[in-house]
Amino acid sequence: MSESNHTIKHNEAKQRYEISVDGREAGYCSYVPRPGGVLDFNHTVVDQAFRGQGLSSPLIRAALDDARANGSKVIPSCSAVQHFIGKNEEYADLVA
Repeated sequence: MSESNHTIKHNEAKQRYEISVDGREAGYCSYVPRPGGVLDFNHTVVDQAFRGQGLSSPLIRAALDDARANGSKVIPSCSAVQHFIGKNEEYADLVA
């Protein structure tokens, strides 16, 4: 992963977690709230200009960490989120 100045924030209005690099939005991980406090993570996007910088993993990790902190379960509809959970078993307990 390249060293980059990235920040991740939860944009509740847009129902997504956003990652920015040097102040520019580089990607997001969106979700749809489901009944019972479940978050359906359905789409992860990293802008073409920022691909190959290893940004999806910290973005997904932050989203899942926040879900855990809020007591939510997740549905990994997005293949990137599903793949991340498969490689990081410590998040398997979050799957609804």
